[in-house]
Amino acid sequence: MQGSSGKACGFPLNMDRSDKANGTKMTCCFPVSFDRSMRGSFKLSKSSSSDKLLKGTDRLVISNWSPVGSPRSPRVEKAGAQKKSPLVVCFGELLIDFVPTAAGLSLAEAPGFKKAPGGAPANVAVGIARLGGSAAFIGKVGEDEFGRMLADILKQNNVDNSGMRFDPNARTALAFVTLRADGEREFMFFRNPSADMLLQETELDTNLIKKASIFHYGSISLIEEPCRSTHLAAMEIAKKAGCILSYDPNLRLALWPSEEAAQKGIMSIWNQADLIKISEEEITFLTGGDDPYDDNVVLKKLYHPKLKLLIVTEGPEGCRYYTKEFHGRVSGIKVIAVDTTGAGDAFVGGLLNSLASDPDLYKNEKKLQEALRFANGCGALTVTEKGAIPALPTKEAVLQALEKNTA
Repeated sequence: MQGSSGKACGFPLNMDRSDKANGTKMTCCFPVSFDRSMRGSFKLSKSSSSDKLLKGTDRLVISNWSPVGSPRSPRVEKAGAQKKSPLVVCFGELLIDFVPTAAGLSLAEAPGFKKAPGGAPANVAVGIARLGGSAAFIGKVGEDEFGRMLADILKQNNVDNSGMRFDPNARTALAFVTLRADGEREFMFFRNPSADMLLQETELDTNLIKKASIFHYGSISLIEEPCRSTHLAAMEIAKKAGCILSYDPNLRLALWPSEEAAQKGIMSIWNQADLIKISEEEITFLTGGDDPYDDNVVLKKLYHPKLKLLIVTEGPEGCRYYTKEFHGRVSGIKVIAVDTTGAGDAFVGGLLNSLASDPDLYKNEKKLQEALRFANGCGALTVTEKGAIPALPTKEAVLQALEKNTA
């Protein structure tokens, strides 16, 4: 159960603490600027407020160093305003995809299947870790061989799996995926109910969510209780903790009771997201058949006032981006598609990895275009191999592909 096709690139900025123009330098220990011309005029004085933690919404911070004869106003900081870690927590389903060994055949005609770990949120988590980022996964699997295998795969791929739970009374979800001749997919699911649908709110690792800078999720976890209520609770925890909420609806109509239920369920949390990634097909579905390439359709029907960034993926053609200040497109990278499973998740992983390092990149169009170009590269490389997680690229591989594409 992977994300839709999509595909570009941001790089974390290094903070330069030296200001060569005025000769000041910030240290990691004391929140004060040193003027080299006054270096001999410093004396050590102890602040009475440094011995205790002041409670309340604001706290008073007074530097231990102060220049003689230079009174300074105390600096006020908001409690909890410290920089968040670049951790991305992904919430939702983790399952086994069975992919036919021969393309262009129905499930009945397929001579055999290759098992591959999948599930869109888990794919995104591994995609981020594969790029060298920090990622964790929260979800539930069966206490069975497949469930333990999936937990081990996350661990092997440097994804924090401490938020995973195991259900002794339900099986790990399975999905059989047919590959058409053009590399597109069709699904048959076995989850009646599967363990991922049974995650309880009491099983949430709330501390893990609070550590994140980004909380990423899809819509499949909204289909059934108790997972739906758990999903909503996790979003609330993340929002209160100051996380960026990232939403990839990842439409799978076969899992919903009806098209109406799918549209209503997906849109029920639409206005809470800070970042949304959708495909052309999802625009058509969510708008009731409107032109997915019309900017006015996207801006009037799907872009909401609280949204920081909306991305529309267009497979090999690249993607479009929309913010409050600007919108545009970034071209894709042409490759020979073997299996499009996980391409959209690879794209999301590439984008979120860039955003975790630079949370404000969506405010700068040039930086955003670089991040999206990198995400496009992630998606493109993923379709050149079978399966989702096995095909997710490293940062080095993406950079090499982008270099060749521009050569």
